[in-house]
Amino acid sequence: MDDEAKELLREIRDNQRESLRRQEEHLELAKQQVEGARKQVTESINLQKEAIDRARSTLRVVLPAILLCIGLIIYLVVRYF
Repeated sequence: MDDEAKELLREIRDNQRESLRRQEEHLELAKQQVEGARKQVTESINLQKEAIDRARSTLRVVLPAILLCIGLIIYLVVRYF
């Protein structure tokens, strides 16, 4: 019976070690996934900022051109009607 108890305790110890090893592997995997997600979010934010800057630059050129066209259309409508 004493040998049986020792063997069971060894199995419990070995299983706990295996469980801890697997938990460490899962923790490392989770850390890698969090870091990857963090990099993707940072890249996404940078791309969004770049898109906003481009939209503002385009708007600075396009808006005056549109207003000029509208003004010319109104001028032509008033002049010829």
